[in-house]
Amino acid sequence: MSFWGKVVGGAAGFAMGGPIGALVGAVMGHAVDRYNEAGEATALPLDRAHREQAFAIAVIVLGAKMAKADGRVTRDEIAAFRRVFTVPEHEVGRVAQIFDEAKKDAEGFEPYARQIAALFHDRPAVLEELLDALLEIARADGSVGEAERRFLTEVARLFGLDRAVLDRLLAIRGIEPGGDADPYAILGISRDAPMDEVKAAYRRLAREHHPDRLVAEGLPEEMIQIATRKIAAINEAYDRILRLRGAR
Repeated sequence: MSFWGKVVGGAAGFAMGGPIGALVGAVMGHAVDRYNEAGEATALPLDRAHREQAFAIAVIVLGAKMAKADGRVTRDEIAAFRRVFTVPEHEVGRVAQIFDEAKKDAEGFEPYARQIAALFHDRPAVLEELLDALLEIARADGSVGEAERRFLTEVARLFGLDRAVLDRLLAIRGIEPGGDADPYAILGISRDAPMDEVKAAYRRLAREHHPDRLVAEGLPEEMIQIATRKIAAINEAYDRILRLRGAR
């Protein structure tokens, strides 16, 4: 069975429980409790394989909720998802099932974001990659609308990520603020930052977002291309600052 077949087969959803488990259960035709006795989303400890599947299901569910947020729910979102994540032709129907179920589900996106935040609370770089994946989907039609920006901003907040994280992701793509892939915005530093601060910011980002480390923390290998592009942008931003300052 392919990776996507395992994802939509429901293993991760049932292991996670909570709102995502309930949604996957609805797709599979089974009942799964949405909440625990405290009324909160369930977040059980998962092994690496389940974390990878949880990440992928979260992208599908939150991607669908984002498509719903801008008021234009069409099949184009599935096409965008396929372009971003290269879903095999024979798995498209299954992925579309979860996507469609998430779109028609009356629940808002917040419980899903909170559950994922709980699952990856000790892996902020993975949460950033998930936010980055959603941004990839948002810009698949060539722009990021206001409704999508508000959605991404709120997801970042629920993930416990600083606003500077989203600003950095937007900067990497030449989207405001900064524009034109501003190297200082990408590294999350001011233009007058001393060189030791520039180096420290670069080393921290390069360490946290190295693809091998992210895979070890639960990022599916099938989605590593996004992380690879990001680390390339971080390296280029650092090199540009060195050139601008005559240090290279």
